[in-house]
Amino acid sequence: MQAILPYRSTSIFDAETLPIALRKEHRTKPGVWGLVRVLEGQLMLSFPDGTEQLLSSSAPGLLLPDQPHWVTPLGAMRMRVEFYNERPLPLGSNPAL
Repeated sequence: MQAILPYRSTSIFDAETLPIALRKEHRTKPGVWGLVRVLEGQLMLSFPDGTEQLLSSSAPGLLLPDQPHWVTPLGAMRMRVEFYNERPLPLGSNPAL
């Protein structure tokens, strides 16, 4: 299986530099998949339906195209968001994502 690579990534953010826009509800663009990669620490990924996902370096967060969401740092952390034109398959993750 050929690796799917992101076409763009955000800067690396920490708990202090994480933009307010990412802490409030926002969404991926139509046709764009996102992958929230936590490099250190933990982050909560939340959705309007009340679903929450605890993210860590071993548990990235998949964002569907046009999906509303927001993130909350849980203490010290470092993270970035990768953007893809098709569904990504995170390294070391479950192919069922």
